Amino acid sequence: MAEKNSISFDNLMSDLKNQIYHPVYLLHGEESYFIDVISDFIEEHVLSDMEKEFNQTIVYGKDSDVLTVMSYAKRFPMMANYQVLIVKEAQDLAKIEDFQPYIENPLTSTILVLCYKYGKLDKRKGLYKAIDKNGVAFESAKFYDNKVPDWINDYVRQRNYSINPKAAALLTEFLGADLGKIANEIQKLLINIPPGTEINEDYVEKNIGISKDFNVFELQRALGRKDIVQANYIIRYFAANPRENPLVKVIPILSSFFTKVLTYHYLPDKSKNAVASALSVNPYFVADYQQAAKSFPVGKTVSVISSLREYDLKAKGVDNSSTSDGELMRELIFKILH
Repeated sequence: MAEKNSISFDNLMSDLKNQIYHPVYLLHGEESYFIDVISDFIEEHVLSDMEKEFNQTIVYGKDSDVLTVMSYAKRFPMMANYQVLIVKEAQDLAKIEDFQPYIENPLTSTILVLCYKYGKLDKRKGLYKAIDKNGVAFESAKFYDNKVPDWINDYVRQRNYSINPKAAALLTEFLGADLGKIANEIQKLLINIPPGTEINEDYVEKNIGISKDFNVFELQRALGRKDIVQANYIIRYFAANPRENPLVKVIPILSSFFTKVLTYHYLPDKSKNAVASALSVNPYFVADYQQAAKSFPVGKTVSVISSLREYDLKAKGVDNSSTSDGELMRELIFKILH
């Protein structure tokens, strides 16, 4: 049976902005950022400041229990159309299934928001089915690195800015898929530049502290060109700043790059758009893969991927008890380039 009231983030936010409310919201899933955005919006915008004083309650799962929360939910609002009840960290609430009787017949003047992070409520259970029938379920799915640059583009565009692909790639490389951290860093950056500005790598370096010349993104470009001098400059910088550039962080990014180079070799259609689609990269970066494929034939690419796996294990201490990250990195880069 299809879920009735599961909803996308954009549609849910649109409903909230248009004051279309439901008596129960389940916000669950592995990506906490969207859960926080939705619950923060409800907390800030559903009630006026005066109404909040008597009609808005925020509790935390580990500090409360279902019976207490249900008693709050059954109260009627005072001098307002709604009361808002937000349960943060609802995954810590013991016996959460005991909500089911209330959710099967919720008070329409209460907006109950369950913020269930880092996991999902079991859709087979009666509680979920009751929410699906009488409220709204939003699943905040895990966000993967390859989707982050597009998300960054949308995030800055909604704030009347733009960002070039290289700057978006730098942010992704440095911050990974932590959307909350990325949003915080971008907000700090936007304070210093006027609306309408295109954010480039110079802005990122100046305002966020990510080196535009000495990062994994530039290392993979240098390797793709077989630029021995630049590659060695970068790894010397990495060795001098091991906390910022640990080998266990560098290797997965290089592995992803060379795996895509190998995929490129076997693509029947090597047009720019076809490559971008097949590799899940911005068309801006297709030239990097074209160049790397010229520098690394299929056999050598396979050998590089094998070396990356070997050194990933060494970086994690397998068959290596004393060699430093810096030494391992120098050995690895030498093997890749020769």
